[in-house]
Amino acid sequence: MLTHQDLLKAIPTALQSVDLDGFGPKEQGKVRDMYRLDDRRILITTDRVSAFDRVLGVVPFKGQVLNQLSAWWFEQTEDIVKNHVMAIPDPNVTIARSADPLPVEVVVRGYITGVTKTALWTLYDAGDRRPYGIPLPDGLQKNDPLPEPIITPTTKAEKGGHDERLTRAEILEQRLVEPPLWAEIETAALALFKRGQVIARQAGLILVDTKYEFGLVDGQLILIDEFHTPDSSRFWKLDTYQPGREPESFDKEYLRHWFADQGYRGDGQPPVMPDEFVAQVAARYIAAFEQLTGQEFVPGEQPVAERIARNLAG
Repeated sequence: MLTHQDLLKAIPTALQSVDLDGFGPKEQGKVRDMYRLDDRRILITTDRVSAFDRVLGVVPFKGQVLNQLSAWWFEQTEDIVKNHVMAIPDPNVTIARSADPLPVEVVVRGYITGVTKTALWTLYDAGDRRPYGIPLPDGLQKNDPLPEPIITPTTKAEKGGHDERLTRAEILEQRLVEPPLWAEIETAALALFKRGQVIARQAGLILVDTKYEFGLVDGQLILIDEFHTPDSSRFWKLDTYQPGREPESFDKEYLRHWFADQGYRGDGQPPVMPDEFVAQVAARYIAAFEQLTGQEFVPGEQPVAERIARNLAG
């Protein structure tokens, strides 16, 4: 088991980017590097962390947690919807089918919470009782469970832009997704969330909300990107949840709250994360992996471009 000192020692070698000669050009996302290879994509998770639609630093082992935890979740949900994974040749690498991503990201929420501008609680607290076109009852408090999980779609956030809120009616009226396909997406997303809630609760966690990204391969709906990780989902520790109290979080929200407490919400130069705080964030990512999978997290060899390229070529 990694100790706090192990995490502190790993901070200087956190993986920030990977350059693969012969596999370009590189398409860099906020926390991942992507290369195209014929009809496939090489997805390399780094240790970069983002919040408020900005890259804010690095957390050691985060990339390996995201990559391996996503792979585990894909296995748990293959009966619900197919996914884009072809092979995982490295702790940080996924070889994926090249899919056409849909222009809508699907966020499913089981609780009313959040600190960002588009968060459900932020909108509700400002007086919006129909956020995303969905009627909500009066009297909800922050972190309360919703009567039923709801889908709050957004446009894909690109190049540092904030997600735009969408309603189901807008998606269909603007023909962003055709009605039969959107119905299939809603069914799959709610089924994925329900499965995630059950598994999380069995692991002593609450799956609060999550983001799903879907794409098409030969006209078939598939799940792409990562999912049900501390970056794409919000997890609370079950035994710390009480109405009116802030539960212990095992996800990126812990990091967001730290930045918000420093007065930073995405504008200007972010404050530098102290090493002690970075180690605490890393410990929570790893704890989420271990509690959900029931497996001890054992870091792989620190990835380097040459070794990744050799594994891919082999």
